[in-house]
Amino acid sequence: MFQIRAALPADVPAIFSLIQALAEYEKLSHQVTGSIEQLHTHLFGEKPVVEAIVATVHEQAIGFALYFYNYSTFLTKPGIYLEDLFVLPEYRGQGIGKALLTQLAQIALEQDCGRLEWSVLDWNESAIWFYERMGATVLPDWRICRVTGEALLQMSAF
Repeated sequence: MFQIRAALPADVPAIFSLIQALAEYEKLSHQVTGSIEQLHTHLFGEKPVVEAIVATVHEQAIGFALYFYNYSTFLTKPGIYLEDLFVLPEYRGQGIGKALLTQLAQIALEQDCGRLEWSVLDWNESAIWFYERMGATVLPDWRICRVTGEALLQMSAF
């Protein structure tokens, strides 16, 4: 059996390890440049900017969902953006991902959010199938725009 609960400060090293496992799964390990300390500050520091829930088995974190609040001007309501959802491969197929998403939907409703949204890589067909089965619509006409690193510095100087 597994448990879903809000992340605690003691979970940060395990969450960071799960982030690294997610990056490895997505073949993006080279993009993980943060640290446990930074994650701790962003989750539990003076001004937290993200929140997380964890799935545990025997007190060990085996999955997580990391999210933050955004805002829809059209709905004039806050929303939740799911940055990452990940369950270790050996624990998949047990309803853990479903439980994490269900918990996030409950949080969204409790917070009077107008929507819950996230991105999925186009090659990840099993994730797309899972999300659609959970009731999500994969939006074909929206693209993510991203500015990071040197491009962010350049944009700030325009």
